[in-house]
This record gives sequence, C-alpha cells and structure tokens, in this order.
Amino acid sequence: MKHLKHGGQNGFTLLELLVVLGIIALLAGIVGPQVMKHTGESKIKAAKVQIEDLSAALDMYKLDNGNYPTTDQGLKALIEAPEGSKRWNGPYLSKNKMPLDPWQQDYHYAAPGTHGKFDLYTFGSDSKEGGEGEDQDIVSWE
Repeated sequence: MKHLKHGGQNGFTLLELLVVLGIIALLAGIVGPQVMKHTGESKIKAAKVQIEDLSAALDMYKLDNGNYPTTDQGLKALIEAPEGSKRWNGPYLSKNKMPLDPWQQDYHYAAPGTHGKFDLYTFGSDSKEGGEGEDQDIVSWE
C-alpha cells in the first residue's frame, strides 16, 4: 500500500481485496467438504443414541405395563398414558416431548416388530428405505 501525501485515503486496493477473497474461497473449498462429512457422521451417531434411549424408555414402559405400546399407540405412549392404561407410570422420556430424528423426521415404530418385540427406526436423510452414508436406515435391531 502506498501512503499518499496530499489528503489521500489509506486503504486496500481492489487487487488486494480480490487476493484475500480468493484465499478465503480456496480455504472454504478445502475445509467445507470435510466439515460436511463430519456433520453427516454426527447425525448418524445421534440417531443411534436416540434409538437406544427410546428403546430403553420402551423397556421401562413394558416393565410397568406388561407389554410394549401397540403400533397404534405408538411412541406417544411414552409421554402420554394410552386410553385405558391402568399401570402407566410415565412419562418415560425426560423432556416430555417426542424427539425427531436428526433430519427432523418422526421415528418409525411397530409392535410387534418384524425383527423383534418392536421395530424402531429412521430412514436417514433421504427419508426412503435403504441407502448408504447419511441416507442409510438406522434401526434398533442391529
């Protein structure tokens, strides 16, 4: 940068600003994909933890009531007593609120399940059965 003697303004030239913006864009191009990769892995791990927590809450429900909630009662039975329930001792979730999966979708629940006493799962980011990476299904029976 040059210092002008006669009342000129000090500042950055257009070329200097373009060089800085180019460096920032280059860094974003390198770092961005790595951050996104870890974000996807974090969501998968979070979904697995939530499924484990919901499974534990379902087990507590079964201890009190003698069976798991039916498919029709769904996971809502963990936060509100189903109609006609005499031994319900909930809520079984600490926040009194049904969590969504990390992709902001409802968890899927069926009891009796195809794979066990109950099936609890999410389809991942694509909301479709199957897939790999962040699109993979995350299930309670594996």
